[in-house]
Amino acid sequence: MPKPTSRFTTYLTPAQEDELRKIANAIVAPGKGILAADESVGTMGKRLENINLPNTDENRRKYRELLFTADNVISNNVSGVILFDETFRQSTAAGVPFVKVLQDKGIIPGIKVDKGVVPLAGSLNECTTQGLDGLSERCAEYKKGGCGFAKWRCVLKISEHTPSHQAMMENANVLARYASICQQNGLVPIVEPEVLPDGDHDLETAQRVTEEVRLVYICCFRMPCSFTQTASIKKKKINRDPVSITFFLPLHLPPGITFLSGGQSEEDATINLNAINTYAGRKPWPLTFSYGRALQASVLKAWGGEDANIKAGQDELIRRAQANGAAAVGKYAGGGEGAAGGESLFVANHAY
Repeated sequence: MPKPTSRFTTYLTPAQEDELRKIANAIVAPGKGILAADESVGTMGKRLENINLPNTDENRRKYRELLFTADNVISNNVSGVILFDETFRQSTAAGVPFVKVLQDKGIIPGIKVDKGVVPLAGSLNECTTQGLDGLSERCAEYKKGGCGFAKWRCVLKISEHTPSHQAMMENANVLARYASICQQNGLVPIVEPEVLPDGDHDLETAQRVTEEVRLVYICCFRMPCSFTQTASIKKKKINRDPVSITFFLPLHLPPGITFLSGGQSEEDATINLNAINTYAGRKPWPLTFSYGRALQASVLKAWGGEDANIKAGQDELIRRAQANGAAAVGKYAGGGEGAAGGESLFVANHAY
């Protein structure tokens, strides 16, 4: 372990930092983004319910196999896939671990390591995220099992009196501790302080709150956390109006920023990502996607739980990935609508 050179030392060796930097840069490579397939058992059940499938282990496994075994062309636009713990341990019907399926395509497996949101005591219906206990051991297992990055979601809500300073500080400290633990175990941390789009507030309020959330990076500075290996900071509900693009300005810049779809329709999520990347303002980092619903809605509709429709579902996934890959470099020309079309994918108080 290197000797501390300042109060901000990361305690990482040059080789460790180099490995993390390479992973982080690969995640946000031009024209590529993340497929978020980290839905919990309960959330996956809601997805399957929409196509009249029971929420069984086998149905969840079969659906994830559909996603991960899509034609290798998917790797042209998908750099990483975020897995849920159950999915990390699953395999194809032929017995090939999903992690290996992704690695063979040149896609980096990632893993959701938080254990969900819980009420924040003393707050007005705010929350924090649990899972720090035993996190180092879990990260070590996931790294050994082939993962290269991790995800941890904290949630902030906008209302007349929230987010409170208490909630922002609590979640910023949690994210900083998570990021440091991940890096010590060789995983690039996706730092996700998610400002929910729920509410009737205006754009100026969303901008103000998002700027205040830069507390996350102040807390990271106080931890042994390397900024150059922090893969992304995520924000929601970006509007096509260029003024909205100004509402995230991280205090310290990671290698890239990946946007959530925020319950927008598939097409809107793509068009808005493209608008951000064609905006003439200064953009010193890659701006790409980490989409779950906005990459999967059409897939589920086309598949419908029928083996005969697996190829149709995979074709939808490839179509959406290609559309968003183009949007990530400002070259989406439209015409990539899938089976879900312009349907809103918004879920109030969204949970994974």
